[in-house]
Amino acid sequence: MSTKVSVQASESLKTKKKTFWRKLYNQRYLQAMALIGVIWMIVFNYLPMYGIVIAFKEFNIISSISESPWVGLDHFKAFFQDENLGNVIKNTLGMSFLKLAIGFPLPILFALFLNEIRSVRFKRSVQTISYLPHFLSWVILGGILTTWLSDVGIINDLLINFKLIAEPIVFLAEPKYFWGIVITSDIWKELGWSAIIYLAAIAGISPEMYEAATIDGAGRFQKMFRITLPSIKGTISILFILAVSGVLNSNFDQILVLKNQLNESASSVIDVYIYQVGLQQGRYSYSTAVGLIKSVIALILLLVANAVSKRLNNTSLF
Repeated sequence: MSTKVSVQASESLKTKKKTFWRKLYNQRYLQAMALIGVIWMIVFNYLPMYGIVIAFKEFNIISSISESPWVGLDHFKAFFQDENLGNVIKNTLGMSFLKLAIGFPLPILFALFLNEIRSVRFKRSVQTISYLPHFLSWVILGGILTTWLSDVGIINDLLINFKLIAEPIVFLAEPKYFWGIVITSDIWKELGWSAIIYLAAIAGISPEMYEAATIDGAGRFQKMFRITLPSIKGTISILFILAVSGVLNSNFDQILVLKNQLNESASSVIDVYIYQVGLQQGRYSYSTAVGLIKSVIALILLLVANAVSKRLNNTSLF
């Protein structure tokens, strides 16, 4: 009896292997396309991870990584002892949390209200206008904002004409305005683009649910908050997890374009700090150490946000 069972198991295993290789052959073109992506990921994402070891070495571009002497945790200690650390962390977390608190829910609300527009032509016009800033680089938008916010720019002209200020303000020269400029400009640039995924999720909701709600006498806002929002809860949760994990990312391009010596006290963030102290000064090991700290914290935030989301609404990345 046991011999018969083992023979059947062996035959079943052979059948599964044949089926696997037959399926792989039938999908050979798709598999080839996927293989290119896998190779690209290995070459550009995984192989460079070997360079992380220079965070624990005193790397010099003249010598190789293997020849560089080990220094242990010296670069990490130097970062935590830096006198500018407090200001850098404050600016990074301050702007990131404000972006998360203000910038995350706005695309959701924008998508909800955009979905309620009945005129197709007007809806498409609003979508197109809201998407356009996303396709402009921060170099271009930074130049536009610098012009608008100068003492002879359009913003000052409007404020003076409406009697809100008596004298022009050079906004980018005042540290107290910098956070507001960064958050407002980031929302302006990404609002429409960020709403796309929510609009796609809303498009997948069954119309029968809205029809049933209409029969029950539900109004637009009731359907919005009782049907639409709960139906895209999973999408919101996933994007929120990703947003939390990226709290330490301060949009390097935007900050670098808008910062100057006058607003440096409010514009020094981790990404710019790594660029200025680590790369411009040739301290590659130090910049790698700071980047590694940032990556580890981002991983911890991702795991925590994922666990909390899974516990609260049973939605998670893994």
